[in-house]
Amino acid sequence: MTRLAAFERHCPDSVEGVTELLDSLGDEAIVYAGGTELFLLSKFGFAEYPHVIDLKGVEELRGIERSGGRLRIGATETHRSIERHPEVRRDWPALASMERGVGNLRVRTMGTIGGNLCFADPHSDPATFLLTVDGEIEARRGDGDPRRMKLEDFIVGPYENALEDGELLTSISVGELAPDAGVAHQKFILTERPAITAACHLRIEDGSLADVRLAVGSAGVRAARAEAAEGLLNGSGISDLDRVFEEAGPLAADAAEPVEDANGSVEYKRHVVAVVCRRVVDEAISAIGQENDIRPL
Repeated sequence: MTRLAAFERHCPDSVEGVTELLDSLGDEAIVYAGGTELFLLSKFGFAEYPHVIDLKGVEELRGIERSGGRLRIGATETHRSIERHPEVRRDWPALASMERGVGNLRVRTMGTIGGNLCFADPHSDPATFLLTVDGEIEARRGDGDPRRMKLEDFIVGPYENALEDGELLTSISVGELAPDAGVAHQKFILTERPAITAACHLRIEDGSLADVRLAVGSAGVRAARAEAAEGLLNGSGISDLDRVFEEAGPLAADAAEPVEDANGSVEYKRHVVAVVCRRVVDEAISAIGQENDIRPL
């Protein structure tokens, strides 16, 4: 590990100011809010920027509130602020629970949801979760109108996002949960970062699954919806899940596109994906109709 190289810190108070700095400084500048990933990379010598733009003073990038039937989360809100927010804990308990499992307390206290998504780490907990709850991001240049896109269109590959030059991720939003919906997030960890993550949203109609959204992350280079597996699960009776998962499990593994790494071989990961996906579906079913049970913090 090396010491951080010298850099100049800029502290704009608006998106317009950030865009002006990015336009004038070009590739010599990078933005940050929590810095949990950026400064770690810099300490190891993998990144070096003479100019660092601190986003914490930009009011537009903060706040957690309902807006137009959705929950809007400012990009610089920390994982800790999201997990502790009363409205999140009351009405989106699965979101609070997922955020409580991100990294460790230091990471959750400093790291932001916007920074997490922009870094596009394949092992991101929020990315997998947000795919199942109609997650959208809003981005804006200081001299332009907001641009909205689905999360699956924002994260385009490992450590690569769809932001344009001078553009900032300003907020993330999730859909309002139906009263009869269940949402769950699980992960399988062997080392510091999860080997497999899975999230599920579903409802039950007349004893059968409906509106199933299943996402898998960490196994491959990006989180993805398991749409073929969703197709089998939709309309399936709860009592038939053992049989249905004999086919749906391998389809979920296909969607994950596992790669061999320190967490295991492709075949091993395929097996674990199927197991974790079955568990997260069971947990989502169990979550329907339950009272929120988020312990005091």
